Amino acid sequence: MSQPRLDLLREALPYIQRFKGKTFVVKISGKLTEDHENLRSLCEELALMHQVGIRLCVVHGGGKQLTDLAEQLGIEQTIINGRRVTDDATLDMAKMIFAGKINTDILAALRNHGVNAVGLSGVDGNIVLAERRPTQDVLNQATGESERVDFGHVGDVLEIDDRLLRVLLDHDYLPVVSPLGADSGGRVFNINADTIAAEIAVRLEAEKLILLSDVDGLYLRPGESATKLSRLTVAEVTQLLKDGVATGGMIPKLQNITELLHRGVRSAHIIKGSLRNTLLSEVFTDEGTGTMIVA
Repeated sequence: MSQPRLDLLREALPYIQRFKGKTFVVKISGKLTEDHENLRSLCEELALMHQVGIRLCVVHGGGKQLTDLAEQLGIEQTIINGRRVTDDATLDMAKMIFAGKINTDILAALRNHGVNAVGLSGVDGNIVLAERRPTQDVLNQATGESERVDFGHVGDVLEIDDRLLRVLLDHDYLPVVSPLGADSGGRVFNINADTIAAEIAVRLEAEKLILLSDVDGLYLRPGESATKLSRLTVAEVTQLLKDGVATGGMIPKLQNITELLHRGVRSAHIIKGSLRNTLLSEVFTDEGTGTMIVA
């Protein structure tokens, strides 16, 4: 084995020791599961982390596949400020795509690497108790006009019941959760996967919440690689928001992450899911690959 590769193992050792027995929640966007090779590679990295004793819970999205299926079936979709209005037909498709196809694809890829993974939706074991999102006035960023929006079968998380997840984690299973939830009457809702991942991370007192997205971190000025923020504290993020340095879509992301860290999660990471070894280098090297925000 070459010297640099052995050095990498040495560099990884303290992290392996530090994170053994700790819980990580990893959120995978639906987009990343579409490419078979990419999914296989990601699951190999998850398998390695699982193998060295990290307790992993995966939450996945699926907006891209839902949009594609709606197009194939000729069902019109309304998306306002990135949030999908979920009518009856869309909810049926969401059940099929989220709890069916995507979840099974991830399980199969993990199975390929010898991981005992269990597919769940937020409806299983009452993991995600939700309520229907109320009709609200929304400023439509596309039109610049305020409109009254009924999001249909879109839910907001009320609470997370982590008992089933803990039973699985305690017995060395890797839960894979799709973004559905239900109310006490059994009405099923489409719920934002980032929100579910964040709430599960808080409930499981996770060491890390890792958001695998299509960007490799946060930038002060989008597209300018020199402005990438690789490590920040909550205090520094608060300052960025106060100074108006953070702009656009970065603001709600940062606000959500800081709230999460105030609620007990130790660190949050935003990394690009399509880069090979992105998870391993973020977790087991000093340098990392994305943006890490620590409490």
